[in-house]
Amino acid sequence: MRYQLYYWPGLQGRGEFVRLALEDAGAGYDDVAREPGGMAKMMAAMKGEGVGEGRPPFAPPFLKAGKLVIAQVANILFYLGPRHGLAPKDDNARLWLNALQLTVTDFIQEVHGTHHPIATGLYYDDQKAAAKQYTAHFLKDRVPKFLGYFDRVIGESGGLYVLGRRISYTDLSLFQIVEGLRYAFPNAAKSFEKKVPRVVEVHGRVAERDNIKAYCASERRVPFNEDGIFRHYPELDS
Repeated sequence: MRYQLYYWPGLQGRGEFVRLALEDAGAGYDDVAREPGGMAKMMAAMKGEGVGEGRPPFAPPFLKAGKLVIAQVANILFYLGPRHGLAPKDDNARLWLNALQLTVTDFIQEVHGTHHPIATGLYYDDQKAAAKQYTAHFLKDRVPKFLGYFDRVIGESGGLYVLGRRISYTDLSLFQIVEGLRYAFPNAAKSFEKKVPRVVEVHGRVAERDNIKAYCASERRVPFNEDGIFRHYPELDS
């Protein structure tokens, strides 16, 4: 099966968590909105055109898999994982992994708040003071809380990854989190990474996987920029 991934062109954003899983699995997919006419197709799909009766996705990313249209990152990965060796087929373990991915979702929302703490409809320049206050608390309290949790999960897994010996899509997401935090907060990252060595080690293992290494070196990997979730504003990095 060849998948169709729908996400905003020009930024990694939430779609990158899905791209990493597809790339690691070597799955064929089209990044629809990056193709000619793709944005129009995506916007039409969000209005319910060609995606099934009465089930339009609220927002990208969403994935077409045959006749299925799957929205929300954790939901998409829940579907892809067992089909591509990135999740176990045992229900108990799959649900545990899904809970971990939903925790990633919570964290990403807090990352977004570092540059949009008041409203997404306002520009960053309209909320700089609030962003600085929010980010100070985020770096001091929330990053250690979330990454410390994942570090503990890895330590208690009996292996090198969140599920133990086998890699999962959540490990790929942890790779993206470390990459993103290093881009957005290079100074602060040097400090908090010392306290989560297992998370950093997972990042390193994922980075060395053949398909991930090739993807990151390719034009398919959109560079980090100040339109995405992870944004580098020097005044926020301490």
